[in-house]
Amino acid sequence: MERKLSVPDIILIAGTRVALGIGIGLLLSEKLNRDQRRAAGRALIAVGALTTIPLVINVVSKKSELANMDLRRAA
Repeated sequence: MERKLSVPDIILIAGTRVALGIGIGLLLSEKLNRDQRRAAGRALIAVGALTTIPLVINVVSKKSELANMDLRRAA
């Protein structure tokens, strides 16, 4: 299965993974006090998770766009 992604799509996907990773790292680290760590970690995990949803929808819809383009070329 092949999907073509633009550079902005790749940057957004990488950014959400970074936010998710930093959030998990803050939850596990001991640099901040417990309340600060939990608040920052949960916020970054939420941002990473919530921004992933539209990106997944965008990537999945690109598959159907490619299929439609292939069907038009074949006709």
